[in-house]
Amino acid sequence: MTTEPYTASDSNTASDPNTAEERLLRDLVEIPSVSGSEQDIAAHLVRVLPRWGFESHLDEAGNAIGRRGDPDAPMIMLTSHMDTVPGDIPVRQEGSILHGRGTVDCKGPLAAMICAASRWEARGAQVVVAGVVEEETFGRGAHQLARDFSPDLAIVGEPNGWAGIGIGYKGRFLARYEVSRPAAHTAHPGERATEAAIAFWNRMTAYLDGFAPAGRAFDRPIPTLNEMAGTLENAALTLSCRTPPGFDLAAFEDFLEASRADGVLTIEDRTPAALVDTSGGAVRALSAGIRAQQGRPKLKLKTGTADLNIVNQFWPVSLAVYGPGDSSLDHTDHEHIDLREYAASIDVLTVALEHAARELAGARLAALR
Repeated sequence: MTTEPYTASDSNTASDPNTAEERLLRDLVEIPSVSGSEQDIAAHLVRVLPRWGFESHLDEAGNAIGRRGDPDAPMIMLTSHMDTVPGDIPVRQEGSILHGRGTVDCKGPLAAMICAASRWEARGAQVVVAGVVEEETFGRGAHQLARDFSPDLAIVGEPNGWAGIGIGYKGRFLARYEVSRPAAHTAHPGERATEAAIAFWNRMTAYLDGFAPAGRAFDRPIPTLNEMAGTLENAALTLSCRTPPGFDLAAFEDFLEASRADGVLTIEDRTPAALVDTSGGAVRALSAGIRAQQGRPKLKLKTGTADLNIVNQFWPVSLAVYGPGDSSLDHTDHEHIDLREYAASIDVLTVALEHAARELAGARLAALR
C-alpha cells in the first residue's frame, strides 16, 4: 500500500516539507498517555499510520502496530513507547524548541521512526513500527511485541541525541520489604519495626558495596530506597537496584532471602541488563546514517532500563537503541526537544533503514546460494 502522509489540508498548516513530520510529533505530544492509559494515543496512531503508508492495527496489549513492505522479506523492527510518566507540561513551541511531556521520552523517537520508515522505499526488507505501552512501568507492551514478532534486526527508540547510539542499559530489580514488631513502650528495650527495616536496607547496601568497582557507574549496582513508611509496630520499604551486565541476580536474591529475618520480601520486577554487539548490523546501519549527516557516532551506555532489556531476551538478532533528545530531561518538568535535532534523526534513520535492508537482503541471498 502506498499512500501520502499528512498534506497541508490535513494539518491546516503551511506547505513546509517538514510541517507534516513536526505536526505528527506535536499531535502525539498533545495526547496525554500516562503509563496504563495509552488508549487515546494508540487509537490515534492506528488511525493516522495509513496516511504514512502503513497497514495498522492494535495488538492484544494495546500496542499500535504499523507495517509496510514485502511481508516475505527480512523484517526490520522499529519500536518505541507511547506512555509517559505523570505530570502535565503545557505543549508550546518557542522557535525550534517543542515543550511537552513525552517530547523526549519517548514520542520524539517514535515519531522519527514513523517518518523515516514512511520515507524509505521499503526495498529488500519490510519494516514494522510499534508504539508500545507501559514501558515506564513493567514493559507489558514490549513483552507482547517479543512474543508476536521475530525480526531480523531491531532498533529500540530512546533519546540518545541524534548522533548517539545506545549499546547498553542496566537492569532493574524492584522489591517490597515489610516487617512487624510487637507493640511496646518506647522506653522498653528491643528492636522496633522501623529499626528492623533500616537494618535490612543497610545489609543490602553493604552487600552491593562489594560489587562496586572504581570507574563507570554503568558497571556498578546502584540501590535506591524508593519509598519508606513505618511505625514502631509496622514498617515497609520499596527498594530498587539498577544492575550491570554480569550481575548475579540469583545470588543477590538468595542473600536478600537469608537477610530478611522474619520480614516479608516480595519481588516485583527482575529485568536483566542488556549489552548489544557493537559490530552488529543495527549499530553499523545507525553509524552509516549518522556519518551521512556529517556526524560522528557516539556509543552510549545508560544507567537506566528500557524495552531493550526485554526484547534482548527474546530476539537473538542485532539490536541497538536510537532516538533524538536529551535523556537528562526524561521525567523532568523541563522536557523539550529541538525540532532541528528531530529532523536530523529522521534523516539518520532513513539512511540506516536503507543500509540495514541492503545488508539483510544480501545475507539472505548468500544463504540461498
